[in-house]
Amino acid sequence: MEEQRPLAETQKKKSPYFELYDWMDCIVYSVLVVVLLLSFCFRLIGVDGTSMVPTLQDCDRVLLRSMFYEPQAGDIVVFTKLKNPLVKRIIATEGQVVDIDFMQGVVYVDDVPLDEPYINEPTQTRGDVSFPVEVPPGCVFVMGDNRNHSSDSRVLEVGMVDVRHILGKISYRIMPFSSFGKITYS
Repeated sequence: MEEQRPLAETQKKKSPYFELYDWMDCIVYSVLVVVLLLSFCFRLIGVDGTSMVPTLQDCDRVLLRSMFYEPQAGDIVVFTKLKNPLVKRIIATEGQVVDIDFMQGVVYVDDVPLDEPYINEPTQTRGDVSFPVEVPPGCVFVMGDNRNHSSDSRVLEVGMVDVRHILGKISYRIMPFSSFGKITYS
């Protein structure tokens, strides 16, 4: 009984201001943690355009994982090039050779045809880059999944993407809610 009495007395002595301060303290720390996570580990990005159809649609909102990311072939990434961030799929990394058979619509990396179940249609639109092309050190070769309606590494204006310009890898689709979920890389 004596042990319960001091605890009960302590609870009675707490003022409403102390409880309000306690709640505010928790809220401030929670907001700080969320801001730090969204600043350094994750980013929310909007997809603008149809170059990634059918994988991503115009106006989709996606979550980007940026911390400790190492670019790999097949990843969908956001990078800065030109004026706006662009969303594309990495096709090849440094040292690999990319070739495209525009008649058959097949993309080759190191003379191996890519299995691309994610593309909208076979690749038949040329750019102003001559193939085959080797990806220089520190760069990646990117293409949109909607190959015939995408400005990507086939166009000199975009060209090879320096890995330092990659903001991160897309991990989840946040909106629309009907398509909410992890982005699968098949």
